[in-house]
This record gives sequence, C-alpha cells and structure tokens, in this order.
Amino acid sequence: MRVQFVTSAADLKGRPARVLPEFSFIGRSNCGKSSLINHFLGQNRVAHTSRQPGKTRLLNYFLVDDRFYLVDLPGYGYARVGKRQRAAWGTLLRRYLASQDRPLAIFHLLDVRHAPSTEDREVAEWIQDSGHPFALAVTKIDKVSKGRLPQHYRAIVQDLALPSATPFFPTSAVMGVGRKEMLAWVEALLAAAGDEAAP
Repeated sequence: MRVQFVTSAADLKGRPARVLPEFSFIGRSNCGKSSLINHFLGQNRVAHTSRQPGKTRLLNYFLVDDRFYLVDLPGYGYARVGKRQRAAWGTLLRRYLASQDRPLAIFHLLDVRHAPSTEDREVAEWIQDSGHPFALAVTKIDKVSKGRLPQHYRAIVQDLALPSATPFFPTSAVMGVGRKEMLAWVEALLAAAGDEAAP
C-alpha cells in the first residue's frame, strides 16, 4: 500500500482540503492503536508506537493509495493529562464523529484483555449516534489464550450493547491477524460509496 502522511489537524478546520473517504481509528490510550494501524497498512513505522500512552493528540491524516484517508484519532482515557486537556480531546472527537461530510467509517479499538471502561462505552455511544458505519477491532489477541478468547469477545460485545450486525475483527499485530478482514470491509464500503456517487 502507498501511504503518505498528509497533515496533523488540531481541529476540523485543519483537515485536508481534498475530500476523500475517511476511515478513522479510535481507541483508549495504550490499546495498541498505533501497532494495529501499522499492521493494517502493511507498514512498520507509519503510526509511531510509544511506551508512553496518550501521544496522539491531533487528527493525523494518512493518504492511502490515493483513494482514502486513514485518520488516527486521539486516544482517550489517558489519566496523566489535566482535565482541561482530556475535555478538549473529547470535544474534538465528538465534533469529528458528528461531521457528516468526512468520516466514511470508524474502527473502534479495544484491548481484548480488559472489560470496556466507562469511557469505552461512552465513545461507543458517540460512534453509534453519529450514524456512520463502524466496526469493533479487538487488539492484542495474542495476549489471551485461544480457549479464553470467546468469553472475552462475548463480554465486550454484551458490555457495549452493540447491534448484532456490528462487524467484529479480532486482531493481533504480532501474529498478523485481522488485516485481510479489515481491508475487505474497507473495500466493500468504498465500493458501496462509489456506487452511491455514480450518476
């Protein structure tokens, strides 16, 4: 995949002038978002991974194959920032999700090892309220034994009260799992968007 960094935007006004379909990745800080983005793109260092969570504080735009944008959204739930900063991130996320001219779909990422937090549930509600197509991508499945994964999956889906038809992608950047399925969903949505735009 040809990937080009385009811009980092502190607000919606800073988004690229060229409008293309946008696939956004959102998740709690330290959920493995950067690793999954790199895995999804088939690249090593497009999104910067860090031992210190909370590094993504802007809307980071990457142009993929000159067809769509991948948008790395700020991680939420990081405790080592002030309440004002966390509130600002939340406002930015809500405004981005509420915009109807840009996002085509959203990947909501959750670490499979942990039950959804209050903030995970809140963001899940924002995403559903937005009306945009969305999928759940559970990360780090290599950290849980195969026999216990199904119960973790069920607990996450039930806790978030997701619609039964919500696409659900188990992923692991370490094991190379989930990329093909996520890309297939992206391609299906791009094809559907192209059909709707055709005269």
